[in-house]
Amino acid sequence: MGISYKLENFEGPLDLLLHLIEKNKVSIYDIPIVLITQQYLDYVSRMEEENLDIVSEFLVMAATLIDIKSRMLLPVEESEEEDEEDPRAELVRRLLEYKTYKYMAMELEEREQDAMRHLFKEPTIPREVAKYEPPVDLDSLLDGLTLAKLQKIFDSVMKRKEDKIDPVRSSFGTIKKEPVSLEQKIGSVMMYARAHRTFSFRQILEKQTGRLEVVVTFLAVLELMKMGKIALTQEALFDDMYIETLEPEGEEGELKLDGLEDFEEQE
Repeated sequence: MGISYKLENFEGPLDLLLHLIEKNKVSIYDIPIVLITQQYLDYVSRMEEENLDIVSEFLVMAATLIDIKSRMLLPVEESEEEDEEDPRAELVRRLLEYKTYKYMAMELEEREQDAMRHLFKEPTIPREVAKYEPPVDLDSLLDGLTLAKLQKIFDSVMKRKEDKIDPVRSSFGTIKKEPVSLEQKIGSVMMYARAHRTFSFRQILEKQTGRLEVVVTFLAVLELMKMGKIALTQEALFDDMYIETLEPEGEEGELKLDGLEDFEEQE
């Protein structure tokens, strides 16, 4: 029956070395290279990682450890002992640097998790503050302004104004409605009365084209009643009014139309 191992996942060879150092409770500045190398090789031999890039990184570190181990096992002459650097020095520097970044990453991760438990209120600005506009600094606004620049700005504004004018529509005149003459309306009502002798007020209103003509026609009827040229009767309230000419048939008396004015509709 074979022995099964539950292997931990490490981010890289340095992470594995750091784990072995902490597990054996040894100083990172005085690594027992023989022990650590043996444990490291045991772990690498049990790796079943299919990604060759990851496996190669662990194998490179294994070769480095074996090289350091072999150099430490070689005898050292007394004259070279003081000048030669410890074979583990470079590895120690790399481990210290990796440990620093690892702990910094862990600290940032903890802060991120703590921040996720906080709720923040969106900033609100009072309307009075939001509407505030700093006063205009006229000195900076008019800095470098000359009469020539002002003239150039004025010319460009006038040109934009001219470009907006439609050369065709600008030549159109204003159509105004001609005033309605009360004198003419009295004459036309009287002519209608002489021709029909008796008729309803509604009949004569149907021939008018607008509100103003209706009003002037009503005034014309009143003027003719004052002159004694026509008579108006109404049987009941809101019934149609009937107009009858008082002139004898065939006689056409003179109409005194002095002092009458024209009426013009106001929009």
